[in-house]
Amino acid sequence: MATAADVRKLAMSLEGTTEHPHFERTAFKVRRIYATLAADGKSLNLNLTPEEQEFKTMLAPEVFTPIPNKWGTSGWTTVDLRAIGKAELKAALEMAWEHGRAKKA
Repeated sequence: MATAADVRKLAMSLEGTTEHPHFERTAFKVRRIYATLAADGKSLNLNLTPEEQEFKTMLAPEVFTPIPNKWGTSGWTTVDLRAIGKAELKAALEMAWEHGRAKKA
């Protein structure tokens, strides 16, 4: 199980990350937003590719769920923090961070 404090610590350890308010969530951004933490600290939205999302949701559907809207079809994925370990959270955050720091095509 991971916590909101774990998310903050891991995200802020990634080079160039800054933390900002984003509607009712907290956003973690490098060049672009790559993750948003729910106000209740129970879930995290990550910017994955559609292929990464498909793999994660197939492998661990109790942890990863596509966001049920247009953002979800582009890869944004919800993580249930109560169902993910810290090592898996770190790997997923690093994956999203790579997308956040990449220049847009």
